[in-house]
Amino acid sequence: MNCRVKICGITNLEDALMACRHGADALGFVFYEKSPRYVTPAVANSIVSKLPPFVTPVALFVDAEACLIGSVIQGSSRWMIQFHGEESESECVFYQRPYMKALRIQQGENVAALVDQYPSADAMLLDAYKAGVPGGTGEVFDWSLIPDSLSKPIVLAGGLTPSNVEQAIKQVKPYAVDVSGGVELSKGIKSEPKVQEFINGAKCG
Repeated sequence: MNCRVKICGITNLEDALMACRHGADALGFVFYEKSPRYVTPAVANSIVSKLPPFVTPVALFVDAEACLIGSVIQGSSRWMIQFHGEESESECVFYQRPYMKALRIQQGENVAALVDQYPSADAMLLDAYKAGVPGGTGEVFDWSLIPDSLSKPIVLAGGLTPSNVEQAIKQVKPYAVDVSGGVELSKGIKSEPKVQEFINGAKCG
């Protein structure tokens, strides 16, 4: 299976188009003001308007107010939503857009049961758990905690880099992989060689 790639934490048009040139399937935009990769709805929608076809923009929210979510997704019919907080399924489905729900995986959790709480989700993103940090930890979690068969496509995140993405895909066999810090020069600024190496590794993994 050809693994898809999402490059997250996009903050500028140049990085967005560069990631697309190298084969990114999706781009993530962070609408969480505490994140160093935060972008405004206006900036993100300006970038999305210039993306080539067949690239999915993903809007990442952490327990956001409905007015913020609305201000983003009304800017383009292309948006998919990524809920990265404690949102319930009813909150996620309210916006009537394709969405994925992020889960931060800890030892001892029943991952399959957590996934089953979101039957309307298009995919589930599995990330590393770190107390007080909703995502973007740059840390790898124990991939053996992921059951072999889950009811939803899995997007694997958490500490992925060009050097470990092939192994991650071989072990987990996810639908897609998600990377942000692992392909950066600095927070919010992507490294073209790292993006290219990561995507090549994912597509060949």
